[in-house]
Amino acid sequence: MALFNKVLATIGIGNAKVDTKLEKANYQAGDIMHGVVEVKGGNVAQEIDSIYVSVMTTYVKEVDDRKVLDEAAVVKEKLNEPFTIGPGETREFPLQLQLPHETPVTQGKTRVWVATGLDIKQAVDPADKDFIEVRPTEVAGAVLDAVRALGFRLREVECKAARITKYPFVQEFEFVPVSGNYKGKLDELEVSFLTQSGQEAGLLLQVDRRASGLGGLLSEALGTDETNVRIQVQKQDLDFIQTKLNETISRFA
Repeated sequence: MALFNKVLATIGIGNAKVDTKLEKANYQAGDIMHGVVEVKGGNVAQEIDSIYVSVMTTYVKEVDDRKVLDEAAVVKEKLNEPFTIGPGETREFPLQLQLPHETPVTQGKTRVWVATGLDIKQAVDPADKDFIEVRPTEVAGAVLDAVRALGFRLREVECKAARITKYPFVQEFEFVPVSGNYKGKLDELEVSFLTQSGQEAGLLLQVDRRASGLGGLLSEALGTDETNVRIQVQKQDLDFIQTKLNETISRFA
């Protein structure tokens, strides 16, 4: 029977299980997550090489002219050294993992989750998946609020494949002007955060001008109606962020 149970464990039947229990499910990017990882033994003793914990998200990329979803880790850490879990045994391991400041915000189509797995040789690796809510950093939140205050409405938020950050994606916040100076002048404004810390953020703004006249229609057809501009925002300058954004956008509107 013991041999039979070992054979079953190799294909995931009667295998050890893993369950991550977080103190909460709502965080600000940059926060430290606390919790425990619970490992429960199966029908037989098993050697656990490692427990790995990752913060994951999805992003859209193009493959053969088709848009497909892919997954990427924002951070991944090994939690422990190898150990043996006995049949029916339960062990808990403390979890302390910092969310990177660049962790995508869970708005629009963006989802973020904590993936926990056990690395077991010659067996199916058990896994656990816990979705979390992520709010922007103080600096990023101030930027997004300032864009809204300039008369823009957030239309879509999505992570898209890109090679402009240390990750294989960038999160885009797509705004449309609904009031103020830019209504009728711009089709949309895209805001992406390329770098972030607790004190600053590097932004990429894509200003999309509205076509006007034959020249405007030609620019739109050629894709020259869009301007990309990078700016840096400091936490100490948040009181002036709306003015800074307005001055930057107005140069290309």
